[in-house]
Amino acid sequence: MTSSIPSTGLGRAQLEDGLRELGVRAGSVLIVHASLSAFGPVQGGADAVVGALLDCLTPSGTLVVPTFTPEVSDPHAHVEQPSSDKVMAARDEVPLFHDALPTSMGAVPTAVLARPDRLRGTHPQASVAAIGPAARRITRQQPLAYALGTGSPFDVLHELDADILLLGVGHNRNSFLHYAESRVPHHRRKLRRFPYLVDGQRLWVEARDVGDDNGTHFPRIGAEFAATGQDRTRTIGRAECRLMNSRALVPFAEQRLGELLSAGA
Repeated sequence: MTSSIPSTGLGRAQLEDGLRELGVRAGSVLIVHASLSAFGPVQGGADAVVGALLDCLTPSGTLVVPTFTPEVSDPHAHVEQPSSDKVMAARDEVPLFHDALPTSMGAVPTAVLARPDRLRGTHPQASVAAIGPAARRITRQQPLAYALGTGSPFDVLHELDADILLLGVGHNRNSFLHYAESRVPHHRRKLRRFPYLVDGQRLWVEARDVGDDNGTHFPRIGAEFAATGQDRTRTIGRAECRLMNSRALVPFAEQRLGELLSAGA
């Protein structure tokens, strides 16, 4: 089912209707990955999308968005020792993470960060922001290593039976699949490297994490999961939107990733 776009752009009421028909529930915990441009014209822009989500969740629900900052990373990660003033200068220009640091995750997470009632985690590269009763529990702590794994906000979201909402984006943007992969013993690996304050001194810290997928397995797993009938889809404006439950997706993705990685696919 598709919601048409008025000549003035998609309105907040239409967004709310579409989200409710998709299955966004009052009182639920919801993590959202979104592309504002995928909707087509939207009256009120990203603020209207955030407002519609919060209205659907009601004050008893919690909205979560990724507010990742991948730019807080070593621009010369493969240079072990500073070999030139140019390398040292480039590293010095990398900002330390702070609560107001902009995210590169798009207009909707940026709109959430602009709200005074949001809370944000503190991971230099992989923070999330949240609004609602569970926000403090979700953002309270996050390990530097395996930032999307055990003990992370995604682990808490899984415990809270969170729903996952993809608004105009595919499973290549679904961060919960990294959490699922972290539970696979033979998962892919990468090394994060970022500046961090240790006893007031700026140091470069290295932390292990699940490797990037780069479209290798996540789109396939998403399609296979959709084929089981465990997600719901609806076109809102021009955006294809998908809603699924994390406790349904994670064990499915964990098993399939285990099989695919074992087979070297």
